[in-house]
Amino acid sequence: MLFTHDTQSALSFAAALVDTEPAASESGADELAEPSDLAELLDTWEYSGRRDGDAAELDEVRAARGRLRAIWTLERDDAVEPVNAILAEAAALPRLVRHDTLDWHVHATSLDAPLAERILVEAAMAFVDVIRSDQMDRLRDCEADDCTGLFVDLSKNASKRYCSVRCGNRMAVRAYRSRAT
Repeated sequence: MLFTHDTQSALSFAAALVDTEPAASESGADELAEPSDLAELLDTWEYSGRRDGDAAELDEVRAARGRLRAIWTLERDDAVEPVNAILAEAAALPRLVRHDTLDWHVHATSLDAPLAERILVEAAMAFVDVIRSDQMDRLRDCEADDCTGLFVDLSKNASKRYCSVRCGNRMAVRAYRSRAT
């Protein structure tokens, strides 16, 4: 296992959140246009804790996704300052917790903290693991020429190139067609 389950989950959720931006979404639209869109994303990822479900929370989460995209694309040493800033802003205090169907894992904010703060802190804690293990190259941009999606490469040999099978298939078809002509 490259990362612990909570780190993998936080990184995968962060990528999914960032990929709701219009430039990265499959639809080309902002997939967090309404509070109900956010609720659906959180339900899909079984995100626990406080949810206000209002426009203010949605705006805060949209701002958080921009911060996460910026960190995702940084080099290892450059990522340290923004990660530390997130943890300092939230006065993050890591502790072990067990809830719902999850075994012991780390939280650094309370479950009643604002959603955007919890998202940022959980992602920052995951980035801490990535930085400490010198695995920033596992945080990838999709290599499809028409996609700006992000993903975490959890493959054994670090060979994943596309954010989805859809992007991989589309690029394979394009390569085949260019060879056939």
